[in-house]
Amino acid sequence: MNKDRRKRLAEIEDKLEELKEQLDAIREEEEEAYENLPQSLQDGEKGQNMDANRDALQQAVDSLDESLDSIRQADN
Repeated sequence: MNKDRRKRLAEIEDKLEELKEQLDAIREEEEEAYENLPQSLQDGEKGQNMDANRDALQQAVDSLDESLDSIRQADN
């Protein structure tokens, strides 16, 4: 891989890292909000929705991790 393509990959990697950090921060906020709900609300529809949101955000973070791993492999 030439220098220009490596540089462009590095820029994409940086952007994805930043997005992953932002998603993870939102996931942490959602988790904290869920944990601060009374148990009765955690077990209700609102809590279930928050739990599903948290899971979806974690999947997004994991997907970005996989993408980053692939980019790093391509850069070898």
